[in-house]
Amino acid sequence: MKNIIILVLSIVSFQTNAQEHFKIAFGSCSRQYLPQQLWEEIVSQQPEIWIWGGDNIYGDSHDMTFIAGEYKKQKENPGYQNLLATCPVTGTWDDHDYGINDGGKNFSKKKESKVLAATFLGFDESHSIWKHEGLYNSISLKKGERSIHIINLDTRYFRDTIKKVYYIDSLTKKSTYRYPANPEGDMLGEAQWQWFENELKNTDASLFIINSSVQLLAEEHRFERWATLPQAQQRFFDLLKRYLHKKVIVISGDRHIAELSKRNIEGLPYPLFDFTASGLSHTWSETWEEDNKYRIGELIIKRNFGILDIDFSNSGTLVTFKVIGENNVVLSKHQTKF
Repeated sequence: MKNIIILVLSIVSFQTNAQEHFKIAFGSCSRQYLPQQLWEEIVSQQPEIWIWGGDNIYGDSHDMTFIAGEYKKQKENPGYQNLLATCPVTGTWDDHDYGINDGGKNFSKKKESKVLAATFLGFDESHSIWKHEGLYNSISLKKGERSIHIINLDTRYFRDTIKKVYYIDSLTKKSTYRYPANPEGDMLGEAQWQWFENELKNTDASLFIINSSVQLLAEEHRFERWATLPQAQQRFFDLLKRYLHKKVIVISGDRHIAELSKRNIEGLPYPLFDFTASGLSHTWSETWEEDNKYRIGELIIKRNFGILDIDFSNSGTLVTFKVIGENNVVLSKHQTKF
């Protein structure tokens, strides 16, 4: 029987023979002016929802007319139009669609940029996203007695300043930069933290997927990450520990690579996974080694998107993490059972 999809007030309900199974696709970092962004491959996977992980366009401008035009270019892409015709879309943003590279709370056009981003993501005028500052939002998928709650965090609008420090790399002898930790800095802002907790506390779901945009677990690389704001990262962990019976998976983007990170958090009764899929249209221009003590499997430096296959039909919850590349090649696959 063909799936019937009904979208009402941020709840997506399904009637299907596969009452215990969900397939969710997500990705990030899509240059709107490049011709191939893996839309054909994504559509062929027949996901029940597409989650934007950020850098949904590359705008990087204070000119909102320019950014609006770039969103229009992305939305009119025939491949993306095909995706919109097949499944609902949700998500968040990152720095390049926010409007400024590595930007945070001091971006002067963030309110205007939020309007453009929320419109691109398809939130109608009745949605609660218009009642608060920032782009954070949520949506639930339901099949029979099972549900998945997707929490899209905003890691830009309220994020405290981080300082870029330049140095000479000892191996390449080239000038580069890193972001030292800001020990007191915050990522989400108090209003969003409270909303985040309420989403966990007041939502009865079989599984929670938290869309972070920047990586939560990876700590060793020199780019933006939650570990750059260690107090906020610990607050994230502490929040999960307050709701031990809620099963959580984190997804992220930003990095132009794909990888799966796994960390055992003291006090959390299950391992925490951070599944990074990034580079719909582009990836690193050169290859280098990058440490990540929490990584499972290989670092993927190819254009990619992520698939979460979630099966509730057996005892427990079986989750399959897949990184998919051009021509639907499976670049990596890992399973875990809650």
